[in-house]
Amino acid sequence: QVQLVESGGGLVQAGGSLRLSCAASGSIFSINDMDWYRQAPGKRREWVAAITSGGSTNYADSAKDRFTISRDNAKNTVYLQMNNLKPEDTAVYYCNADLQVELRRWSSYWGQGTQVTVSS
Repeated sequence: QVQLVESGGGLVQAGGSLRLSCAASGSIFSINDMDWYRQAPGKRREWVAAITSGGSTNYADSAKDRFTISRDNAKNTVYLQMNNLKPEDTAVYYCNADLQVELRRWSSYWGQGTQVTVSS
């Protein structure tokens, strides 16, 4: 069964760092773009960062200069390195990826999320 699984979340103090991972598994022919989103209590889910299959990246304003997205295609994994964390970064972080599960069939998949809590 095709799935995305996030890991690496936790509790850190303001100014600390975390590295999130998201691994895709199952019968997958190809992976296109991969993204990180986050959702804080009472707020909409917001886009954080994206990386294409070719390695091009883009970031939300809130993540610029502090977060770095990367991927390891051999491991079907995307990472989010988060530095200088702030309390407003507290949220559940979700991985999203466009996966080819069979010929001419692409679907968007979501992980179940990993909690990041930044204390002040």
